[in-house]
Amino acid sequence: MRYTERLFRPPAEAVSLIFQVALGCPHNTCRFCGMYKGVPYRVRPLDEVLAEFAEAGRLSPSERRVFLADGDVMALSFERLRALLEALDRHFPQLARVNLYANGSSVLAKSDAELAALRGLKLSTLYVGLESGDEELLRRVDKGETAEGLCEAVRRAQAVGLTCSVMVLLGLGGRAGSARHADATAALLNRMQPRLLSALRFVEVPGADMDAGYVPVTEREAAAELVRLLRGLQLERTVFRANHTSNPVPLEGRLPRDRDALVARLESLLPRLDARGPGRLPFAL
Repeated sequence: MRYTERLFRPPAEAVSLIFQVALGCPHNTCRFCGMYKGVPYRVRPLDEVLAEFAEAGRLSPSERRVFLADGDVMALSFERLRALLEALDRHFPQLARVNLYANGSSVLAKSDAELAALRGLKLSTLYVGLESGDEELLRRVDKGETAEGLCEAVRRAQAVGLTCSVMVLLGLGGRAGSARHADATAALLNRMQPRLLSALRFVEVPGADMDAGYVPVTEREAAAELVRLLRGLQLERTVFRANHTSNPVPLEGRLPRDRDALVARLESLLPRLDARGPGRLPFAL
């Protein structure tokens, strides 16, 4: 595949066939994110995208997984999404699932009937960036979403059979807001009950623009924040991962079954983590 701009995808989509059906992000003002800065948002012409589907289907008809990029593809109209999904189903006879990034507001813009129809066309997993359950923090970083809206969006999507993979950012509240960030996020996740949950550590990257008062947490503080978050979770059936390269300690498990074991592992490793700085940072996020 040829990509017009630098491509971003969730780690779980490493083996998926990826199509850029839009370029950039329709919001693109989040202060913590540098992914699409400098990329003017535009939706690619439908005939151009459908031609790519047809060519890829001719060359590799046995593909089972597709990821639609770029940021917040769910913001496309229901009619556009339906056309894309119907075309993918025609060109890939063994297609099992189509996944994409989604913001809460783009989910809420669809009716329950529209969400169910998209699910029936093999839309499967929505990757939703919650970042934090702290409403004040979301406003400060210009997320453009509310925690309440994100909660409702995930609950509505999951009610029609879609899977939501929700992402939270450790350290987003900085040192001063760490406890509030962890507690508010745990409380919202308990109401949301996502099927998949990922924790990543926020690292300031080119394009990010945090406020002048932001003081980043240390490596040890980021891990301690995750301990506090896990202790506050009361999830009924969630696969949890904190295995992104940004995390000080790679973790994976099922909640609630593995919560205490995950907490114990983190706590046992806290003394070894950097208490003065960020520790080892990932080469690329």
